[in-house]
Parts: sequence; structure tokens; C-alpha cells
Amino acid sequence: MAVKKTTKKAAKKAVKKTTKKAAKKIIRKMAMKSARTGSAKKKTRSEDVVVLQTLRGMRDILPSEQPYWEQVRRVFNKVAQEYGFGRIDTPLVEFENLFVRSVGSKTEVIEKEMYTFVTRGGDKVALRPELTAGNVRAFVQHGMAVWPKPVKLFSMGPVYRYDRPQEGRYREHFQGNFDVYGESDPILDAQMIQMADRILRALGIKNVAFHVNSIGTAKTRAAYKRKLTTFFEKYRRKLPAEFRPFIKENPFRIVDAKDPDVAAIAAEAPRAFDALDDESRAHFEKFLEYLDELGIAYVRDDTLVRGLDYYTQTVFEIYVKDSETAKRRSLGGGGRYDTLIKMMGGDDMPAIGFGLGIDRLVLEMKKIGAKSYQLPQPRVFLAQLGDLAKKKSLATFAELQKAGILTAESFGRGNLRAQLRKAERAGVDVAIIIGQKEALDDTVILKDMTSGSQETVPHDKMIAAVKKLLKNISKVREK
Repeated sequence: MAVKKTTKKAAKKAVKKTTKKAAKKIIRKMAMKSARTGSAKKKTRSEDVVVLQTLRGMRDILPSEQPYWEQVRRVFNKVAQEYGFGRIDTPLVEFENLFVRSVGSKTEVIEKEMYTFVTRGGDKVALRPELTAGNVRAFVQHGMAVWPKPVKLFSMGPVYRYDRPQEGRYREHFQGNFDVYGESDPILDAQMIQMADRILRALGIKNVAFHVNSIGTAKTRAAYKRKLTTFFEKYRRKLPAEFRPFIKENPFRIVDAKDPDVAAIAAEAPRAFDALDDESRAHFEKFLEYLDELGIAYVRDDTLVRGLDYYTQTVFEIYVKDSETAKRRSLGGGGRYDTLIKMMGGDDMPAIGFGLGIDRLVLEMKKIGAKSYQLPQPRVFLAQLGDLAKKKSLATFAELQKAGILTAESFGRGNLRAQLRKAERAGVDVAIIIGQKEALDDTVILKDMTSGSQETVPHDKMIAAVKKLLKNISKVREK
């Protein structure tokens, strides 16, 4: 009997165990099925949201646009070289507090326009909204303060501001910056204007106006800020609601406002120049004397303050006037930031710089029909027919390029007639043809695309023969 009872108990236990295993197996299968279904749903949702267009405020710069951009890049690089500037490239992403500290926490750039996010490591970072802060960070980090003065740095690249897209301004836009560290003489202030003028003239942009002003030292700027706060408090009720917090936080934003009603009130506000100390006045007057000596026209603009906190002393804005509408558009600007390096943990060292919006320069060039960069056009076309010729054509193409002969080709196409039609459309002077026979004989056919005459030459004489033929064609044209 005892054996029987034990057997029954064991049997029940075995059944229970089997049931549990089966249940676990079923649950596991259901979980796998659910995961697959969820993954499929996730994939479907992910595929559904793929939109084949750029985000608002972003855009592609297509090959047809590139000649204008290349012209700007070339002019910037040439002027940078002429004035002794070294190129610096800083990261697109920096710690957020770098910009909060330098640009100012109560500026519109920081409050409304900065792209910020937290990394997986927990760092608070931002896409750079301007170039100056990153350049100063690099200056301090890499010990450039000990370099021979002045230190001149040139930078160019994209910046990001979550601003309402407008003409010539995108959420991703491009700037060129020129910064000089370690020199307080106002001759540098004038040189910045001279450089900007040089760039704009080289790009064919005219009707330019340089608006200049002085906002004094950090001390006089603080005193001026108090005067503005007192003035705008009287008009608190007349100011739109969104401008009222700026009365105490950053009254310069009210002075700099584009709203017509706000601008009318700001027109009666105290002027920065009236708050200057003797040293700042002398600096500004000397700067204007240099501009007069250079013969560069300028407008003294008492309302100009620039929106970022780091500016001191000289500030300027560069405008272009539309000949049809008489409206002015800003192309860029700059000024002194003599306290920024110390504020960022570096030495007490003066600095000045300016930036130009490349997008706006390109837009202006198009409006006035300015010259864009013309890419060198190939004068030679390499055509091939047959498998053996194809194998030889890659090495032949490399030989031509190495010899400085810009060459077009249509690799992949086997039809010789189609290749020669492409050569005609490209407007080349000479076609080099390699067929099966030429590949075996190690020769090439040179065809004059104007006269239609052709000759066969040994492959090792090809470069000399092509150069001679191109030279003869050029001579005939000159006649």
C-alpha cells in the first residue's frame, strides 16, 4: 500500500511539473510572438513617419547652387590669407553653459533659439548658435594666449538657431568669422571694417552701409543698462507684453527690437554714446578717424547695441539696401568683446571680431547677378569600346589627370557613338578613343572634335600628343 501511495504522489507531481513546463513553453512562445508583432508594428510605424523632405528651416544645397557658395568660400579664404588669419574649426556641439555664459542667459538666442539636448552620459549640450564662443573656448583651452600677438583666427561653418525661418536665414545657416585676440588698438576695429568691405566688393555686392556705434566698457554698459531700465519702466504699459520682462532682464533687447511700435518708444531712449567714459569716447573717435582715412563710408547709429552680452566698445552692423524696395537687410556684424576671454577663464585680454552670413551673401549675389565661381571645364574626353579597352581606360584616365589634363569620361557605357555625343555636348576639344585594336596595340586614337580629323599615336606618346593638339587648337581660335 505504501508503495502504491508513493507512486500516486509521484505521478501527480510529475503531471504538475509537466504542466508547469508546458505553461512556461506556451508563455515563452506567446512572448516571442508578441515581440515579433510589436517589432513589426514598430517597424511599420517607423516606416510610416519617414518623410522625404528636409525639416523646416533646413535645406539641401544642390550642385546648381554650389558655384555661388564656392565663390564665397574662395573669397573668404583669400582674404583670410591676405590678412594673416589662421583657420580654426570647432565642434558643432559644445556644452550648453558655454553659450549661456558667453552669449547671455537673457538673450533671445539662449531663451528661444538654441537647440539643446541631454546626451546618454547626462551632459547638457547644444548645437552652436554662433562661432565666437567656441573659438574663445579653443583659444583658452589650447593656451593661445602665449602666442605672438595679435592672434588672428578665421572660421567658417554651420550654426543653428531655432528661429522663425525668413529670407536668407535658416535654422541651419552658415557663417564666416574673423577674430583677433590680444590687441586693443582701435586700428584693429577699422581693419575689421576694411576686411568686411574687401570681401563684399570681391563678391560684387554694392549698396553696403556700415552702421557703427560704441557701447563702452563693461562698467559703462552696466550704467547704461540701468538708465534704459529706468526709461522703459515709464513705458511699461505701452510696451507689448512679451517685451515687459526685458525691462529689468535685458533692456538692450527692447532697443534692438524690430517691432515698429517698440522701435518708436526705443527711439526716445537714452543713447549708449552719452553714457561713455572719456577712454571709450577717445577709442571710438580714433576708430572713426581710421575709417575716414580708409575712405570707407559709415553711418553713426546711436541705436545700435547688438543683442549678445559679450560686446563692449565698438559695435557695427553691415547692411545692404535693396534697390527696388529701399529696404535694408543685415549681412552680418561684429565688434569688440574685451571681457569675454577672462569671463571664460582665460587671461584678461582684449578681442574683436565680425561675422558674415554666407546664406545671405549668396542670396544677395543672386539678386544682383553677381559672378559665381566657374568650375574648370574639361577639354578632353576619354571614350572606350570593349572589355579590354575598359580595363585600360582607368589607368589612362589617371595618367591624364596626373599630367594636369582635365578629362571627362562616360565609363560604363559601351556604345561609342553615345559616348562621342556626350563629348560633343560637353564641348571638349579632343576625344581619346581606345578600342579593342588600340588596347592590343597599346595605342590610342586622338580625334579633333572641331575638324573631325584623327590620328593614332602610341600610348607612351599620348600625353605629349594631346598637349600639342590642344595648343594648336587654342592658336587657331586666337586667330
